[in-house]
Amino acid sequence: MNYKNGICVIGLSIALIGCGDDTPTVNSINCSPPGMERVLPGFTNETDRQAFIDACKSFAGQE
Repeated sequence: MNYKNGICVIGLSIALIGCGDDTPTVNSINCSPPGMERVLPGFTNETDRQAFIDACKSFAGQE
């Protein structure tokens, strides 16, 4: 039984590693001025924040 529990714990750990990414999706809602006001304060990393802004600018150019 311990072997099965160990495999279960490892499997759940691997599955939950991907849950830490809370980067908002670049779309018309998040890239609108009210959406940007809501989304941008959530970034803790300035590089990620700037990448989101650049992606929104690129997204706006495609529409």
